[in-house]
Amino acid sequence: MNLDTLNEEQKEAVTYLNGPLLVLAGAGSGKTKVLTSRIAYLIEKGISPYNILAITFTNKAAAEMKERVIKLIGGEASSMQISTFHSFGLRLIRENHEYLNLDSNFAIFDTEDSLTAIKRVLKRLDIDSNKFTPKAFRNKISSLKNDLITPETFQRRAMDDFDKMTVDVYKEYEKELMDDNGVDFDDLLILPIKLFKENPSVLEKYQERFKYILIDEYQDTNEAQYILTKMLASRYQNLCVVGDSDQAIYGFRGANFKNILNFEKDYKLCKTIILKKNYRSTKVILDAANSVIKHNINRHPKDLESVNGEGELITYYRARNGIEEINFVADTISDLQKKGESLDDIVILYRTNAQSRLFEDEFLKRNLPYRMIGAINFYARREIKDLMAYLKLINNTKDAISLLRSINTPKRGIGNKTIEDIITKSNEQGISLFDAIDSGKALTFKNLILELQEESTHLSLTELVDLVLDKSGLKEELVKENSIEAETRLENLEEFKSITKSFEDKYGLISLPDFLYEVSLISDNTEITDSSNRVTLMTVHAVKGLEFKYCFITGLEEGLFPHINSLNSNDEIEEERRLCYVAITRAKEKLYITNAMTRILYGNNQVNPVSRFIKEIDDNLLDYANKEETSFLKRPEPRKILDKEETNIEYNPNDYVFHDVFGTGKVISVEKSIVKVAFKMPYGIKTLMKSHPSLHKV
Repeated sequence: MNLDTLNEEQKEAVTYLNGPLLVLAGAGSGKTKVLTSRIAYLIEKGISPYNILAITFTNKAAAEMKERVIKLIGGEASSMQISTFHSFGLRLIRENHEYLNLDSNFAIFDTEDSLTAIKRVLKRLDIDSNKFTPKAFRNKISSLKNDLITPETFQRRAMDDFDKMTVDVYKEYEKELMDDNGVDFDDLLILPIKLFKENPSVLEKYQERFKYILIDEYQDTNEAQYILTKMLASRYQNLCVVGDSDQAIYGFRGANFKNILNFEKDYKLCKTIILKKNYRSTKVILDAANSVIKHNINRHPKDLESVNGEGELITYYRARNGIEEINFVADTISDLQKKGESLDDIVILYRTNAQSRLFEDEFLKRNLPYRMIGAINFYARREIKDLMAYLKLINNTKDAISLLRSINTPKRGIGNKTIEDIITKSNEQGISLFDAIDSGKALTFKNLILELQEESTHLSLTELVDLVLDKSGLKEELVKENSIEAETRLENLEEFKSITKSFEDKYGLISLPDFLYEVSLISDNTEITDSSNRVTLMTVHAVKGLEFKYCFITGLEEGLFPHINSLNSNDEIEEERRLCYVAITRAKEKLYITNAMTRILYGNNQVNPVSRFIKEIDDNLLDYANKEETSFLKRPEPRKILDKEETNIEYNPNDYVFHDVFGTGKVISVEKSIVKVAFKMPYGIKTLMKSHPSLHKV
């Protein structure tokens, strides 16, 4: 193969043959090229494809990697094991099923199958699924499995009622899998480790088979993936891992970025090579990324270097409100389009899916084509359609479609037989489904709708939505589920109140029928999303691995990005900062960053300070689009704060304090190292550590 297309660091990584190798690949530095070239080089040097194992994180990436290797060296590479961790684990289980007490035709339980099995377990154990949902148990068990925690081990750690019940559910769930001759998705990682631990000869066979191992995106490995890799590589230690601690953004999924930080400790003879030449972005964009990420402590120090020249300054726009922010982005994109730029080259990034709704609304009004990546249209999301069904039924009890959607959402014990009887009665008597309800739990639901209908006559739209979410159980169900997915759906339901609030601000006391009519015009107008030339809308998590000529990072405010859930944890703030670094390094030629002084989010008017990440960008890299609104950006806030490092501060009830995110508040109570403070809405009462660096006595 031709090594002349590689730079010096890439060439060194490709040609380093034996021993552990850590390749720290900065964003846009050509890591895939290094991996595929290294595989081709190994084969050229006489190493059999049979003895090479390459692991990446998606089936698509694995297929692309194999295709690129075949292009480099031909069909000889077609038999190579290039796959995801889960695919590789499945192969190990299939080839050794008898050691794991599985028949050769064992079943693989997908997410829904696992949920069904857990529902059966809950019923058998007589656990009320209304108190803790099956999804909550499934998510907890999955997390435990990926951390290699058995039911017996977790039993010693269980503290609260949910944990103690999880122990019993976990044990019974494992028995359910065994009885069904099945494994779940997590077992595809767990069982190979069990196989190797209990059968050293089997482990030795695979160590001899896979003498050269390459792992992509090593910063995203979890505990099970880390252990499996270590077991396989322990004999020959020809392990090459590629990754970037600065792009570790999946901690919420169980990934442990410290695996890459500790690689040099795990493998003492490790060779470390840093790929810092960036082939994607301009120098200005990379300098901004470097100036932000250097504030993280837990990282491998490195600065990306651009080969693409200086580039344009970063445009920073601070809007007065969220609507103004959206208009600035849309106006800028329209101008780019007029200049002949393709919409396919433009991406809008946001921290939470709920932020996409305003962009969707505005783009539909302007007839600007867009595509949603990693999320569906706001109004097409299940939880939004569920809420809309309630509102439509309150407005019109003859709406059979809305009734059938909402009558057992969330589950309230109304079975298919009951619904069939209602439909039969409706048909026989020529009355609406709603009027045909006359008994049982269905009647309780009917009375709920009538109650909400009565309340709607004297409530605002936003108040009505709040009442529906509480009375229907839609909100409670998601709170009980206690998962990342449920949290996202809750955010979307809360964001729906921003829609009603916007309508009220625009029209005053708008009626429910008028509101539903207006929304239907927006939500049904989706035909323009089918064109090929479209702006891309996506969360920052979803954009990893992609690149765009023009990139807009929106909502850069404290409490939004970084997310409010991260503000009291240094580790979580560092992950948010890595997320910002990933967002910045997606831009090839031009980066725009925006935020708003105030915005309606989750139905509340919020005043959010400027994101710390903007303040961390060197000022000479920014072009202020509206300087009068941002002139205060780099100045310290005008408040008198006592320095806790120099003074032993004591807090007492009724003291006034200042929090860097929540603003001014009043102390309610003090207990040892904990202080409770009442802040202005929407924050309310917060429980904080007295020593937290964000908290100051005024």
